[in-house]
Amino acid sequence: MSEPRWQKSTFSGPSGNNGECIELAAGDDTTTVHLRESDTPTVTLSLSPHTLRALIRYSRATA
Repeated sequence: MSEPRWQKSTFSGPSGNNGECIELAAGDDTTTVHLRESDTPTVTLSLSPHTLRALIRYSRATA
């Protein structure tokens, strides 16, 4: 398994909101997406794209 290439959310801004931002990385296959908070990079969630979409929709609906 190769090291994921993490991408920071564009909402984080140039300073990264003091290091608190969401980062995503594609998995080794097309069925996995990794999600983490930059302030705790050792803790990651591995989700299917479908589950990630559901999580984002739920987060937006409850914000």
